[in-house]
Amino acid sequence: MKARGKFIVGSAIIVVTLLALAYAGYTQSKTYYHTISELSTLHGTALHQRMRVSGDVLAGSIAHADGHINFVLQENGKQLPVSYIGTDPLPDTFKDGAQALVEGRLTPQGSFVAEEVQAKCASKYQAAPPGTGMAAGKG
Repeated sequence: MKARGKFIVGSAIIVVTLLALAYAGYTQSKTYYHTISELSTLHGTALHQRMRVSGDVLAGSIAHADGHINFVLQENGKQLPVSYIGTDPLPDTFKDGAQALVEGRLTPQGSFVAEEVQAKCASKYQAAPPGTGMAAGKG
């Protein structure tokens, strides 16, 4: 085989390999958003996809176990038991009643294994009434 033919074959192998890696990375990084209510309607491959689910942390449900943290998310009367197995510490705003967004996979038993947890403060930020803030020029 001539040098030019070997170059073309080698280049084709490299291009096909890069395209396969790009496709695999793309399909593995897709994350679908579902509500807790929608989870019961999922079937087939949708049950095994990486997904994001949000809800409010049920008061008194946060339990620290060996190597993971268990809690329950609730939304519109539906509940989802979650086990966080990620290595990052939970946000400071993660507490009872906080809105949380978990990312991970649903188990066949109906619970959720989260690799990432994001939390939003349960209270709303409001402007301070006039006259209670710092005076201009003082700080």
